[in-house]
Amino acid sequence: MPGPRRALISAALGLALSAGAAAPTCADITVEYLGTHVWTGADEDFGGFSGIDVSADGFSYTVLSDRGTVRWGSILRDGQGRIRSLSTAGRARLQDSTGTKLRPGYLGDAEGLAIDGEGRMFVSFEGLDRIARFDDPDGPATRIPPAPEFQSLLRNAGLEALAVTPEGDLLTMPERWNSPEPLTPVWRFRDGAWSTAFHLPRDERWAPVGADVGPDGRLYVLERDFRGLRGFASRVRRYAMDDAGLGPPEPILETSLMQFDNLEGIAVWADGQGIRITMISDDNFLFVQRTELVEYRIR
Repeated sequence: MPGPRRALISAALGLALSAGAAAPTCADITVEYLGTHVWTGADEDFGGFSGIDVSADGFSYTVLSDRGTVRWGSILRDGQGRIRSLSTAGRARLQDSTGTKLRPGYLGDAEGLAIDGEGRMFVSFEGLDRIARFDDPDGPATRIPPAPEFQSLLRNAGLEALAVTPEGDLLTMPERWNSPEPLTPVWRFRDGAWSTAFHLPRDERWAPVGADVGPDGRLYVLERDFRGLRGFASRVRRYAMDDAGLGPPEPILETSLMQFDNLEGIAVWADGQGIRITMISDDNFLFVQRTELVEYRIR
């Protein structure tokens, strides 16, 4: 999240940490809240997590920080599948295509994370709006040619959400979009070219900040509502998806203000009992915020 908002966030989250959680609202499906794990770390690069990927078995993770770093490791779960701890196996600072390490700020504002079936990592960036591929997190980036529409992205409201389909297509969308039509474009990168594949219904209250393609083939979109001193609310909606377009939005969950921290990343996977949604919060490197991993199961 951009720096100018941080004063408001600091005040809001000072209240949020002591606020009681309200039950989320949901659609006519079974939605089960599984728990919130607060993750802490001592190194200076820990925090600001804007993207997450969870392995198919739920025991490994990769997370992306908006200061241009990535880390990966293992998730320890209890007998009910709830997160008990996370261990870090490795971390790296992302590089540009020349092998130069990205510094926090304009070039290193990494926001969206997607990992394809070959294990390649794709990252979307704000600041200099772009998407890059990393065959090795410790190696140089491979540049993905930008869509022409990227030139029209609003400052600090660009490509926060990124997903990859089982076929290897990239899907991304702007956090905010300057258009008279109440629609948000979803751009698709397929066979080396970009197109406007779909549109999402746009609600000025809600901004898409994360996306993933679930094991059911649907597109899951995490949206954020930031109300200044009143804090954050989050919602998840999903869409049936094929080449003909998207189905209508299906509400999955919606939280109350201050129920959770600033949820920005989403991973969707099958846990053997249903579909698990794992979300991670961006603490903006502020002491009044925290890194939360929030999980729900839907059936």
